[in-house]
Amino acid sequence: MSNLSAEVSRQDFEKLANAIDLYKTREGGLIPVLHTAQGIFGYLPLEVQEFIARGMDIPLSEVSGVVSFYSYFSSVPKGKHTIRVCLGTACYVRGGKKIIEYLIDHLGVNAGETTDDGKFTLEVARCIGACGLAPAMMIDEKVYRQVNVNKLEQILGDY
Repeated sequence: MSNLSAEVSRQDFEKLANAIDLYKTREGGLIPVLHTAQGIFGYLPLEVQEFIARGMDIPLSEVSGVVSFYSYFSSVPKGKHTIRVCLGTACYVRGGKKIIEYLIDHLGVNAGETTDDGKFTLEVARCIGACGLAPAMMIDEKVYRQVNVNKLEQILGDY
């Protein structure tokens, strides 16, 4: 618990151990354990992945493979707010690319990165289910529809 020990408590690892005990013998149990771990720690650093692999008696490569495959999981800390810009077909053709370009310039980060102040993580989504009102983006769980670069400053100002 070297890197995390200052940030988390033994109780956090005990919560994770309880989730491991609950799911380790269930088919597909790794996914709910990873969800639990990310909920506790906010991300899934190597140390947490190793703890899960030992607890579930599976190779670390299997844990790391699942973490890297699913975009929901992150092995690096995320910002306080996550911005997801939809670049599915409808959003892309209606200006989604301009939105992501504006945010990259305005926030000073590329997709997949977090601002230096830890406020925002910028991500690209393939579809967020708001195709009829494209282009769309989300901040945390709130969906913004028919977004354009003129609206972005106001939207970001709310955060």
